[in-house]
Amino acid sequence: MKYHQINSALFVKNRKKFTAEMKPNSVAVFNSNDIYPVSADSTLPFAQHRDIFYLSGVDQEESILLLFPDAPYENQKEMLFLKETNDHIAVWEGEKLTKERAYQVSGIRTVYWLQDFHKVLNEMMTYADTMYINTNEHYRATVETETREARFIKWWKERYPAHNVAKSNPILQRIRSVKESEEIDLIQQACDITEKGFRRLLSFVKPNVTEYEIEAELAHEFIRNRSKGFAYTPIIASGNNANVLHYIENNQQCKAGDLILLDVAAEYANYSSDMSRTIPVSGKFSERQKAVYNAVLRVKNEATTMLTPGTLWKQYHIEVGKIMTSELLGLGLLDKADVQNENPDWPAYKKYFMHGTSHHMGLDTHDYGLLHEPMKANMVFTVEPGIYIPAEGFGIRLEDNVVVQEKGAPFNLMRNIPVEADEIESLMNS
Repeated sequence: MKYHQINSALFVKNRKKFTAEMKPNSVAVFNSNDIYPVSADSTLPFAQHRDIFYLSGVDQEESILLLFPDAPYENQKEMLFLKETNDHIAVWEGEKLTKERAYQVSGIRTVYWLQDFHKVLNEMMTYADTMYINTNEHYRATVETETREARFIKWWKERYPAHNVAKSNPILQRIRSVKESEEIDLIQQACDITEKGFRRLLSFVKPNVTEYEIEAELAHEFIRNRSKGFAYTPIIASGNNANVLHYIENNQQCKAGDLILLDVAAEYANYSSDMSRTIPVSGKFSERQKAVYNAVLRVKNEATTMLTPGTLWKQYHIEVGKIMTSELLGLGLLDKADVQNENPDWPAYKKYFMHGTSHHMGLDTHDYGLLHEPMKANMVFTVEPGIYIPAEGFGIRLEDNVVVQEKGAPFNLMRNIPVEADEIESLMNS
């Protein structure tokens, strides 16, 4: 891995939080992701399942974690199962985890080779009453591929039909949404790498540069700072492309006088950052562009102050909508009649700001978190308002990542990334 080894104490804490919520006499199993084929002998780069990483730190394919806090013997309470390495694998694929190295990474003493999994599981099931299965229940998830977890669940239900079934996901949704200090430090590192990429761009962007050249500059800066690259597919949208919310072609030339909406960020150690900035191709905003830009910035700043313990996500978005409505009235994009006659289910401001303002982030860019429950300290959220005006040929989005604090204003992990219009102009022209 490119990243520095994470202290195993983080994963020990994470397992303790999870097992504390398990039912008596129950087992939980977590699988690595598959390596997905492309065609012939080609595969996509491996990306670890975030849940097994969160609980063990193991960042390797064909790995299984088994947790059984009420096991009859101490060495059965936490177990890792890994693909056995050998000289042939070392030559063709490189070093894999040994049992001792797996202990250093995870803090788990009991490590087996993968071929022993079914034998050990069978013994554990004779002691246990309940199995925790790990299903993906994220509110944005649409999974059409049968995953390694899904295949395991199907097999397990057929093999052990008499056992009770419980779900890991509700526990993980809660504990993963509240970050440990080590996790916040890792997200901060991802944000710091993103800052380096953004500052690099400010001196690079000029009229006639292409969106893909900007993407290449970012990839260079991210990888040279120990990131695997982008935390998500980058959006580099010049001119009217910015009005396509998930524009990812990144293949157009950036024209003088246009704006570029950048929704780009680095990952670090599987933890995401998530940044949006909007910059002028020519290094200077027009008067109208700056007026809209500053309206979005005011919404972002005011929305950020509302991310405090006890806040409800749904009510928060209603309040942000009121702030945005006021700004759109000031810009002449809405009038009083638009607001008076609006559909409560789709308020007038949605014509120009049609997406949400904030989502949880962490190991996943759209991270775990139960939206109907109040916000808590050490949750990490994006704040990303935007105004999109196809008729005027530009759209603006600004986005930071902030940590909810026990008291006071949220802590901005992107506090050092330029966002004021005057600063961006100054840096682009220095």
